[in-house]
Amino acid sequence: MAVVNKQQAEGKFDKAKGEVKEVAGKAIGDEQLEAEGAWDKVKGNVKEGVGNVKEAVREATDGD
Repeated sequence: MAVVNKQQAEGKFDKAKGEVKEVAGKAIGDEQLEAEGAWDKVKGNVKEGVGNVKEAVREATDGD
């Protein structure tokens, strides 16, 4: 079972939060909320990517 680091967890949270904002914005016709949601999803993808790299480095260095 893989351990999720802080960046991965924050990324997943930001992506989920962004999805909720984006859907809510579309549903109520609020373009700003929809845009915030899209931006949160981008931030989440970046954070999760950084976390994935950190995890890969950690796993590579633990094998020594």
